[in-house]
Amino acid sequence: MSNFVYIALIIIVIIILYMVIQMIWNKRAVTELDQNEFHKGLRKAQVIDVREKVDYDYGHINGARNIPITMFKQRFQGLRKDQPIYLADANGVAAYRAARILKKNGYKDIYMLKGGYKKWTGKIKSKK
Repeated sequence: MSNFVYIALIIIVIIILYMVIQMIWNKRAVTELDQNEFHKGLRKAQVIDVREKVDYDYGHINGARNIPITMFKQRFQGLRKDQPIYLADANGVAAYRAARILKKNGYKDIYMLKGGYKKWTGKIKSKK
């Protein structure tokens, strides 16, 4: 085999390792909750929607406040460490990023809606 094939295989292995490590870090940062579990804890938690404002304004989980993921590093400090944090995003990707930021900054009680807002069947608030 040529050097090119070896280099390509090494790059593929590195990419796969990177993805596995990211997945492990994500799972350690946050606990995923299904619809029912998320709904049960809503009243006791700080519910944060990390979608962009335009998406949030279109419709969001009742009681959720908006901290877009693009602004999250600058604005998460207003969250309390003594209450659970429930994260919601569009489809379950940005919430992982937000959870890792929170975990890195000493927050412990972090949960996310499995599947994101797109899967939410509970009450919503929207501009209609």
